[in-house]
Amino acid sequence: MILLRRLLGDVLRRQRQRQGRTLREVSSSARVSLGYLSEVERGQKEASSELLSAICDALDVRMSELMREVSDELALAELAQSAAATEPVPAPVRPMLGSVSVTGVPPERVTIKAPAEAVDVVAA
Repeated sequence: MILLRRLLGDVLRRQRQRQGRTLREVSSSARVSLGYLSEVERGQKEASSELLSAICDALDVRMSELMREVSDELALAELAQSAAATEPVPAPVRPMLGSVSVTGVPPERVTIKAPAEAVDVVAA
């Protein structure tokens, strides 16, 4: 599940770190407790629009820019999530201890049996 508060927190943290600022500096400027800002950045607390506005002002970042970056992150996360849900899970690959040749056997006469421990190719 994609959590918007986590994506928002990640973007806020990156914005702060790009500026080389500490949590203490931003929390003081935004008049938000250090602990609360830390929880917002870690995606543990939902930030109200008033709080986001204060943090954006403290970071000198437009809220629209912040939300655009969050939107981009959300779109990527949704794509990754939908791709993971639709892709088949590959079977584990085991090294072959020998080779099997079925040359000259019609395909309809070859069956593959898959017991729990190995895969056998059998010419019927």
